[in-house]
Amino acid sequence: MDRKVYDKTILDEIAEDFAKIIEKHCKYIIVSGFVAIAHGRSRGTEDIDMIIEKLSKEKFILLHNDLEKAGFECMQSLKAEVIYDNYLSKGDSVRYTKKNEMLPEMELKFVKDELDELQIRTREKMPFTGIDVYFSSIEMNIAFKEELLKSDKDLEDAKHLRIVYKEGINEKEINKIKEKIKEMRLKER
Repeated sequence: MDRKVYDKTILDEIAEDFAKIIEKHCKYIIVSGFVAIAHGRSRGTEDIDMIIEKLSKEKFILLHNDLEKAGFECMQSLKAEVIYDNYLSKGDSVRYTKKNEMLPEMELKFVKDELDELQIRTREKMPFTGIDVYFSSIEMNIAFKEELLKSDKDLEDAKHLRIVYKEGINEKEINKIKEKIKEMRLKER
């Protein structure tokens, strides 16, 4: 499925710019609401969620320095060591923006568990979006939105993705992922 006409938005551009830098250092995926937006769903968002492989502090410092050189800054701290020690290594996310701009934000976090690692391993580029970035699979997005997140907005996102990919969705895979979510994430609650 290809779009015939495609104009990139500021969200598309920041996602691509940020992802190009991340890609030099590790694997990543874009998840959550931006996946549905990139597939044509009309809804607002001010951030793009990205999960990256866990990095050592030394490797993260190199990544952070490259992000700074490209004009990004972290909202939590300008110091890579602080970002790593106080946020990422503790499982918290951080937010990067273009310097001197408040929005949009790239929300960045390390993989949390086996589910996130699976998302990274099964990542894919989705030509329909017109954006050169890796997303978690459509099945992953639908499963997370329907089983874990469940807000009205998330359920509408899942419904939209089901419509866009109605002929190519693997329901067995979605159900398998939902079972893993129940085992790994819902037991934590």
